[in-house]
Amino acid sequence: RWFTHFYVVSVLWNGFLLIWLFRAEFLGESLPSWIQDMHHALGKDSQSEDTGNEHFSALLVLLLLWLHSCRRLAECLWTSVFSSGVIHIVQYCFGLSYYIAVGSTVLCQVPTNVRNGKELSVQIRWYHIIGVMMYIWASLHQHRCLAILANLRKSRSGKVVSLSHSVPFGDWFEGVSCPHYFAELLIYVSMAITLGIHNVTWWCVVMYVLFNQALAAVLCHEFYQKSFSSYPKHRKAFIPFV
Repeated sequence: RWFTHFYVVSVLWNGFLLIWLFRAEFLGESLPSWIQDMHHALGKDSQSEDTGNEHFSALLVLLLLWLHSCRRLAECLWTSVFSSGVIHIVQYCFGLSYYIAVGSTVLCQVPTNVRNGKELSVQIRWYHIIGVMMYIWASLHQHRCLAILANLRKSRSGKVVSLSHSVPFGDWFEGVSCPHYFAELLIYVSMAITLGIHNVTWWCVVMYVLFNQALAAVLCHEFYQKSFSSYPKHRKAFIPFV
């Protein structure tokens, strides 16, 4: 349940960045000086040419990141049923920092003083469409899987009746033990596609998510195998068939 704090921070911070980038993209305003200073410190040339539609792509990814945080916050508040588990203080502090850093990472991929002036319809590219469609697909499955986990602890009337662990079935659970982690990876991959596929910095973020979610999935998979003797042997930990 402490993850709720991460999504509160993400909704507020990334929503703030989204508003500033929207104003820069559509109202022709410059980003705040402190953001431009951050660009300069990270080696981003604020006067460079916007050759890859960076402003619109970054705006779209920030929007997807913000929507993802809003959905996850809503699920933490109204869908998921948490046990009494705790989180290490180091992991907690890192989580808060991560959701601040990840939005800033998106913003730092664009020149700060460029106004391309193109119409919105002209700016939409094929990778935007593919990225958004993949994002929606992965988000729907992640929500379904989280709902399946929550319903294991609820009665048919929706009342919480247990906080113990049970074996989930349905949707992507038929192939892997932690499909919600796999969906998280796909969501970040969809953002990499939306940024134009070539963005090396965001692929580094994807790699972090891959290793982070894979580790958590393997631990969870081993827990299921040890706790339930009849656990489906064909299920993989994280990625289907891998």
